[in-house]
Amino acid sequence: MLIRRLRQIETPARTRRSDREVPAQEVGLKQETIEAIWDSVLAYYRLGLQPAMALCLRVHGKVVLDRAVGHARGNGPDDAPGTERIEASPDTPFNLFSASKPITAMLAHGLVERGLLKLDAPVATILPEFDAPGKCDITLRHVLSHRAGLPHVNGAINLDKLEDHAYIRAALGDLKMSSTSGKNLAYHALTGGYILSEMMREVSGKSARTLQKKWVCEPLGMSLMNYGLTQEHRQRAAVDTFTGPPTIYPLSKLLEKALGMGVKEVCEVTSDARFLDAVVPSANIFATANEACRYFEMLRCGGELDGQRIFAPETVARAIAPTHFTEFDSVIKLPISYGLGFMLGNPLLSPFGPRSEQAFGHLGFTNVLVWADPKRNLSAALLNSGKPLITPEQLLWLNIPRVINKMISQKAAG
Repeated sequence: MLIRRLRQIETPARTRRSDREVPAQEVGLKQETIEAIWDSVLAYYRLGLQPAMALCLRVHGKVVLDRAVGHARGNGPDDAPGTERIEASPDTPFNLFSASKPITAMLAHGLVERGLLKLDAPVATILPEFDAPGKCDITLRHVLSHRAGLPHVNGAINLDKLEDHAYIRAALGDLKMSSTSGKNLAYHALTGGYILSEMMREVSGKSARTLQKKWVCEPLGMSLMNYGLTQEHRQRAAVDTFTGPPTIYPLSKLLEKALGMGVKEVCEVTSDARFLDAVVPSANIFATANEACRYFEMLRCGGELDGQRIFAPETVARAIAPTHFTEFDSVIKLPISYGLGFMLGNPLLSPFGPRSEQAFGHLGFTNVLVWADPKRNLSAALLNSGKPLITPEQLLWLNIPRVINKMISQKAAG
């Protein structure tokens, strides 16, 4: 099954690059450095697991790499022969999946900044559905740091109810605690985002989409970088495609508990109009690689970009500060370091590459990666449409941030 999938995805390595790129010499780098980074992307792309990939990289605020390779649609392993193929470009929208989490988290932090939310107040003071034994002790801080004790969903996502807030709040009220709040580190794949979204709606009277548009998209001139996709953008968006081997137990059980469905079903859901119309706070922000990179550049710069103040510096600092030392996550089954809404770098084991102790960002299902690294003065967005989950070939994906870190050392970016 895996061999059939790999062979059926064509991999002509035709790169399309943006005219936003500036010469590497403008930031004190060599052009060969940038090409070596892109070569690491192409090496992974040629494995055939990704119908489309895009990478945007900024150093000292300047775009030194903004490229795409592959097809946004029509070249998946299950596409019928003769399906129209549309090449991916640097302006192709991709779903960020769980890389939406830090963006949703920053909206919550923005409401803390404005005095409408408090990090250590019980969620139950805003959402009465949490006024129950165990749940009444959950705070916003617990939700942001994946310690609320509510990592599991109750069954598959109901596409017809994604905008039914009474239904969502009742579903949150029905969630069963898996551990005492504040103790166990357990990745909240979907639940945490919905708790944040409903809290924000309750105290502000606005949806997360409206807050994101008003606070981020309009000031920064972003046409995307928001929840879901409008009709005008849907035909050029990258289609998410399951490209890996069948998921076996116990991983299949972990996915079912966290997401309510398997990898292939997730990919099918994300192309549904109901998903694209809705706000799924942990999983459906769409953006180009350039926009996602700009967002993290804004955070790297302390909440300001292009003369626009989006968040106060202390708000960003609070969000990306470590909440604990690297600790074993009982859902992901890996040691992870979290801030309040962010995954954090590490000197050794980190999705952002080695020696990334100042980096902050997030993974997205299954190998989307967005981050900023103040030590290297860089921000980056590595987006893709293939969803292989776990395969040996993923080692070449991990090589991409490793190469970036090697090529853009602290000295080179200083």
